[in-house]
Amino acid sequence: MSTNHELARIFTQIADILDITGANAFRVNAHRKVARTLEELGEDVGAIARTRPDALGEIEGFGKATVEKIHEYLRSGTVAERDELLGQVPPGLPALLQVPGLGPKRVRTLWKDGGVDSVETLKAKLADGSLGGLSGMGEKTLKGIAESLAFLEQSRGRVRLGEAMPVALAFMEHLRGVPGVRRIDVAGSLRRGRETIGDIDLVASAADPAALHAAMRAAPGVAKVLVSGETKTSVRTDFGMQVDLRTVDDAQFGAAILYFTGSKEHNVRLRERAQRKGLRLNEYGLFPDDPAEKAAPQERGVAPVAARTEEDVYAALDLWWVPPELREDHGELERRPPADLVTVAAIKAELHCHTTASDGTLSIAGMVEEALRRGFHTIAITDHSRGQAQANGLSIERLREHAAAVRDVARTYADRIAVLAGSEVDILADGTLDYPDDVLAELDWVVASPHSALRAAPEAATERLLAAIRHPLVHVIGHPTGRIVNAREGLSPDIALLAREAAARKVALEVNANTMRLDLRDSHVRVAVDAGCLVSINTDAHGAGDFDQLPYGVATARRGWLGRDLCVNAWDREALLRWVRSKR
Repeated sequence: MSTNHELARIFTQIADILDITGANAFRVNAHRKVARTLEELGEDVGAIARTRPDALGEIEGFGKATVEKIHEYLRSGTVAERDELLGQVPPGLPALLQVPGLGPKRVRTLWKDGGVDSVETLKAKLADGSLGGLSGMGEKTLKGIAESLAFLEQSRGRVRLGEAMPVALAFMEHLRGVPGVRRIDVAGSLRRGRETIGDIDLVASAADPAALHAAMRAAPGVAKVLVSGETKTSVRTDFGMQVDLRTVDDAQFGAAILYFTGSKEHNVRLRERAQRKGLRLNEYGLFPDDPAEKAAPQERGVAPVAARTEEDVYAALDLWWVPPELREDHGELERRPPADLVTVAAIKAELHCHTTASDGTLSIAGMVEEALRRGFHTIAITDHSRGQAQANGLSIERLREHAAAVRDVARTYADRIAVLAGSEVDILADGTLDYPDDVLAELDWVVASPHSALRAAPEAATERLLAAIRHPLVHVIGHPTGRIVNAREGLSPDIALLAREAAARKVALEVNANTMRLDLRDSHVRVAVDAGCLVSINTDAHGAGDFDQLPYGVATARRGWLGRDLCVNAWDREALLRWVRSKR
């Protein structure tokens, strides 16, 4: 773990425990902001401290006490305040904050009044009914907590796409340093862009496979070597993930990466097609088949029809090449995928982001500069609305001042990038929006998002989101279900109905690229595409580093067969701004 991430974890722990113990909200939020800034910092904080120690105090939000804590960590590997705070609460208490529906106040109530000091005691007390009399813990609340615990149990053992990919990339970077490496790539569900990953699969070809396996065993972050042989090495990382490396002959690389990418269902369909053509497909290649022979063709020295590249294998089966994200046996072999399937390079606009006006870490100009650096032609500044008090949401007066500041910046950058003054406006439980219509009409851009009441029945959730879609001033419905991958199921509205209504009113549904959200999920994107609904892929950036999450949103959209024509972020500047103005 990098110095920045470890320090961010420490400052988050401090904030969590301060919150649980009832500390001043300003102090809590200050630590949370430091944690976010550390996560987004493009330079290693340790390097800054060593080479330019005075520069730490110049980072926004880093006061004297913060700088002292950072230096303390760099000297000793810990922060005394964090250690002292951990000593004030039971060891298992902070983990309760990972349970959806349990904020600091509820955790404090469970601890002080209910004797709950860990996830295990929470389960036991929910089972015996002893929490029913606690303040704010009615039957509905306790049922929701029990459902959240069950959901967490169900998703245990799988990590988010955005957690697994950096691990895979780090291993590949290390292995590419081995002389003689020819090709190496990720395979499995990670290559297919699934929202959660079990193990990481790598496939490689090299002049010296033994050297590659030796490098795998010695890679940074390896906690244990599980198995290692001539063609496969499996390791467990410091964070508990299993990473498997398979080496193959370069002439077989295409067949191997196809086989190990999957999905199982897609591979079965390919093998069935091969059999109908008198061929046999396996991880070594596509071969002429001889049913009379029991031994595998590669064992008999039979030359493959195709094996070097995936494209060769698909072509030999009289098929188009299927992008990895679409290999799920969802019609990709019967109907050719869109030729203009959306790509990261096609995205030229960020239409949902936050600045220091609410809970972001960059100024308006800082966010615009980052968008320019990424090659975007448009950015919409969408700080939180007034209902999001915990995110420093803007009152009407602050919103108007902020919009004026955004437009000042927009004029400065007008010849390089379009800057829209907008807001991420809460969709309240009854479907109304968090600002009155006359205020919304003053904005260039409105993202309407659900942030609360995320356990509503499907019918109520559908009506709530339909009301926002039908609002004439709304451009995009942000993260429509409010789910958190591996943590919160979120709303379950009728996506097909929402997509039809949004298509009719030219409102976009968002794929939020944040790896914790990926909402819309892939299956919902497919429904939206089939309905002809516009889709917007946004990072929901709160700092510079969040733009790096764009590939996860694009992968999710690709899994839903989204082409560039329906992706508003892939439109040119003129077309996008025409649509923006059409809502005014």
